[in-house]
Amino acid sequence: MESKVEGVMKPRKKQKKLRITEADFMLANRRAARLEEIEQHGKPVSFRKVLQKSKKAYNRKRLKKEIPSD
Repeated sequence: MESKVEGVMKPRKKQKKLRITEADFMLANRRAARLEEIEQHGKPVSFRKVLQKSKKAYNRKRLKKEIPSD
């Protein structure tokens, strides 16, 4: 009267242990600081100002975009 299937159970896979690296820690701190800053000011704060580039200045990338090479 055995209703069980005769077989061997598969062994369970070992779960990977999560390790917090120094890089992960730094990213989490930066993100937390950024969110806190947004909370204080009500919007993201940007300290970087983009300077206007002179169109007369030599720029090889811009020249390549304008003249497609076939």
